[in-house]
Amino acid sequence: MKKKILVILAFFLFSFSVFAEELKVESNNTEFNVYTGMFDFSDDGKRATLIGFQHQNEDLNRDTFLGNLSPITGAMITADNATYFYTGIQAQYKIGALNFTPSFTPGYYNEGDGKDLGHVLEFKSEVQLSLELPKDSQFGFSYNHLSNASLGDKNPGANSYMFNFLKKF
Repeated sequence: MKKKILVILAFFLFSFSVFAEELKVESNNTEFNVYTGMFDFSDDGKRATLIGFQHQNEDLNRDTFLGNLSPITGAMITADNATYFYTGIQAQYKIGALNFTPSFTPGYYNEGDGKDLGHVLEFKSEVQLSLELPKDSQFGFSYNHLSNASLGDKNPGANSYMFNFLKKF
């Protein structure tokens, strides 16, 4: 199963670079985030590797009293075929070359052969810390928690960590 995930990740990264070459946009308004890590690392019985992809369009950013907010959309899949499709908002705060990015995204969760989180509607709260790199890129680390806010009969939640590569186009 790990080999399958590595092949999918390699495909994402290859597609990502091909798409970037074809795009030829005058300004950097779109950001893609490719990430991999460990889903539910705090549960020995149900932990699994994960890969994911997230999109943000900076044309839709809004400056608010909470900072700069923007919509995000993404998906992730685990080695146990659990999937999560989400859309929500993120804020971004720059501290020199570092970016602190909290986000909140409700979404659809399918357990596949993985962990039963108790409901199809799950809420992801995440924090990410990333470092600016040359050529409009960033490398970061993020932590998130999935929970159904007690909408289901049970609400075990899942804690995950990821390594992120972000690129603006």
